[in-house]
Amino acid sequence: MSDALHELDATDLAARLRRRELSAREVVQAHLDRIEQVNPVVNALVTLDPEGALAAAARADDRLARGAEVPPLHGLPIAFKDTHLTRGMRTTFGSPLFADYVPVEDDLVVDRLQRAGAIRLGKTNVPEFAAGSHTFNPVFGVTRNPYDTGRSAGGSSGGAAAALAAGLQPLADGSDMGGSLRNPASFCNVVGLRPTPGRVPPHPGGDLWDTLAVPGPMGRTVADTALLLSAMAGPDPRCPFSLETPGAAFRVPLDRELRGLRVAWAPDLGGHAPADPDVLAVLEPQLGVLEALGCRVETACPDLGGADEAFRTLRAHSFDLALGVLLDADREALKPSLVWNIEQGRRLTAADLITATTVRSRLHLGTVDFFSRYDLLLAPVSQVTPFDADLEYPKEVAGRPTETYLDWMRSAYLISLLGVPALSVPAGFTPGGLPVGLQFIGAPRADLAVLQAGHAYETATGHGRRRPDLPTT
Repeated sequence: MSDALHELDATDLAARLRRRELSAREVVQAHLDRIEQVNPVVNALVTLDPEGALAAAARADDRLARGAEVPPLHGLPIAFKDTHLTRGMRTTFGSPLFADYVPVEDDLVVDRLQRAGAIRLGKTNVPEFAAGSHTFNPVFGVTRNPYDTGRSAGGSSGGAAAALAAGLQPLADGSDMGGSLRNPASFCNVVGLRPTPGRVPPHPGGDLWDTLAVPGPMGRTVADTALLLSAMAGPDPRCPFSLETPGAAFRVPLDRELRGLRVAWAPDLGGHAPADPDVLAVLEPQLGVLEALGCRVETACPDLGGADEAFRTLRAHSFDLALGVLLDADREALKPSLVWNIEQGRRLTAADLITATTVRSRLHLGTVDFFSRYDLLLAPVSQVTPFDADLEYPKEVAGRPTETYLDWMRSAYLISLLGVPALSVPAGFTPGGLPVGLQFIGAPRADLAVLQAGHAYETATGHGRRRPDLPTT
């Protein structure tokens, strides 16, 4: 059985562990074996602590053997995103400046998941300081797509998504500013949720009031993703906008009748994010699945006028706040696109920031109005399919040349600005075998409803069950 443990869903593994049909040591060892066989091919995990993981698994088994109450993630192995602080384990942010940095504290997400019973395997690869949606850096190199190792796995949670798809771990944590959970989920045929800001409190952080970047969960199924969210979510007084709903609210069955659901389909987000034809060729037939489930589907989109510039302004400002000191200290140690983004932030005026926040406020009110008429918004996750891993970013989208490393991510980052939950669910493959994700977007704080809709669609289609055929070493 151990040879196939890496293929089991996290919810299934968790149930078997609690029933003592499996031991945590068996589960961890099965994933360590898989990592040894496959990780050299995809380069998803970049720091590994097998001895520490097996020791933690032994302690978990002992607790269960004593009859102690065990938490919801008991015995499930996980490698944390290499931008999330892990006490006693190096956290590099994909930067040579932090290649040997070992934190003395855990991020809140890391602490919560370990308290929930997850067993730390190591770290997953990221772009340098999580900038960009293609995972490569000068410390560890490129993470490759398990479905085509010549292609990008997306980013910035690209190592996490590739590790899930390749069976290196059953769950993965991530974070999302402009699509960093959703794009790699789409590229790697897994599930990624950008929660409502405050659902998973970010801590520690620089600007405590920044709601643009949020931590969130990834899994191979929507149910697995909800399970991880249940351990991540819940209030924390150090986050001024954290939501009071406890995480346990997401540890519930996701089955829901979708008949009568009012669904809007926005293939190009109102003209603001045109997608390549091969993306739309996969996604447009999926509307029939929703209609067969009883949804009323029509083409519609909230007003996104001004959203592109507002997002870029707020993003650049946050990059200057967080990383400007590193630019001053060692400019040559940062990749050129990161330098450009920080300098964009430094050129902003007070008027630029006022305009961005005014636009964002207007968009919020428009979004609330939109979701009074629709229950769900569907859109492409990514405007392109997984691109050549040797490129920094795709050179054109829908026939239009790209000028910056952000240009191809509009279908994800325009949604980020709205402050709503957005879920990437596997939606099928191109004729060449590349995965494509469908984005399920809900009203503010409607995270559970989004998960339920994604679960119903996933159950009806089974696209996420198609696993990559990877060589082993």
